Order: sequence, then C-alpha cells, then structure tokens
Amino acid sequence: MSDPGLVDRLQLRLYVAGMTTRSQTAIHHTRSFCESYFVGRYDIEIIDIYQEPWLARDDQILAVPTLVRVLPLPLRRFVGDLSQTRRLLEGFGLEASQ
Repeated sequence: MSDPGLVDRLQLRLYVAGMTTRSQTAIHHTRSFCESYFVGRYDIEIIDIYQEPWLARDDQILAVPTLVRVLPLPLRRFVGDLSQTRRLLEGFGLEASQ
C-alpha cells in the first residue's frame, strides 16, 4: 500500500440521495477524512442522484452513499458507512502514515 502523503491530488465523487441525515453524515465523514489525510490536496464532487440521475446511471451507482475515488487511478468505490477511516484508507489502497 502507499502512503496518503504521497498522493499529489485526490479527486472524489460522492453520490447521495437527497439531503437526508444519512447524506449529510456521508458528506461530513468524507470531508473529515480528506481534511485529516489530504489537507489542500483533494476535490469532492457531491452528486445527488435525485437531481442528476443520469450521472448515477452512467457511473453504474446501485447504492448510496457511494464514494468513488476518481484520481489517482485506478478508480475505486466505497459503498455504505463512510465513518471508518481505516476501511476508507484500505479500500482506496492507501495506508495511514503512523
């Protein structure tokens, strides 16, 4: 695995369903995760599948919340609870610097 400190820029796409409590929580956890490990080196695009359903269809999103790492390649997805930092780091093929 690589160190998050070695990632030049992280580009994420977060799919949510409306501005429900679950969506707000996913947005909060995603921003907190990025601020903890990628300060100033990330972009998050938040896509509400109710407002832009064609984007979810095109990206084959079947469940929300879904967090997609667009860059660095390869593309990776994380579905469900976004509160577990270790799982996010491992799921994205990154390792927390200790």
